[in-house]
Amino acid sequence: MPPVDALEFRVQDPGLRDIFDQDAERYERARPRYPAALVEELVRLTGAAPGVRVLEIAPGTGKLTADLARSGCSITAVEIGPNMAAVARRQLAPFPRVDVVVSAFEQWEPPPEPFDAVVCATAFHWLDPAVRLPKAARALRPGGLLGIVSTHHVAGGTEDFFAEVQECYERWDPATPPGLRQTREGDLATDTGEFTGSPHVTDVAVRGHAQEITYTTGQYLDVLLTYSNHRALPEAARNGLLGAIRELIDSRYEGVVTKRYWHELVTAVRVGP
Repeated sequence: MPPVDALEFRVQDPGLRDIFDQDAERYERARPRYPAALVEELVRLTGAAPGVRVLEIAPGTGKLTADLARSGCSITAVEIGPNMAAVARRQLAPFPRVDVVVSAFEQWEPPPEPFDAVVCATAFHWLDPAVRLPKAARALRPGGLLGIVSTHHVAGGTEDFFAEVQECYERWDPATPPGLRQTREGDLATDTGEFTGSPHVTDVAVRGHAQEITYTTGQYLDVLLTYSNHRALPEAARNGLLGAIRELIDSRYEGVVTKRYWHELVTAVRVGP
């Protein structure tokens, strides 16, 4: 049961959606930021600048929000988890043009004035697929940009470790598919049909950005505990899995492993009027 990819924008188990709020401080500490090139591209495409209004769906603790806010734009960030929102407000305190609202996006009521851009990073797959795109589009002005970031765990970095660690998952979680291996980013097939088939948006495009991050054993276990499928394991299985991974990294990889991420930015333009 390695980390789940946010591929194809399909909805995940709604019961897992609330797990992230259980340890917001760990999420802020352990989760990586997005590559600078991706942020620069998103700022350019959205036109983020003073006077530009951005809606961010599910900001978490504000990993992307802070980078966008440095452009001087105004951001309304709608976060379902009160603990995540509290950390986000603390992290975003230097940016007075950011407003963090606690609400599920599906139940949130947008203001009458549409936004210039709507963004969502590594969370779109958690939203109700019957609501997420139509509602996001309705919150946009005609010609405004929708930007959806998805994060994939891909082959690369310390590749031998990610092959060997599969045995730990197979031992401690019987639901793990045998022989599961990570995919290379060149072999990913992102399904953008939800966007290309929508009457609300046009000009759909996909851009990718890679980053590799090196973790100590403790740092890597910390980031695993921010994944909903790891946190949802029974305590004995979770402790057994983390102990086995710790032993593998410490004994075979001198306490350090490197992980490769592939971040895809899907953009689309709101059809108008």
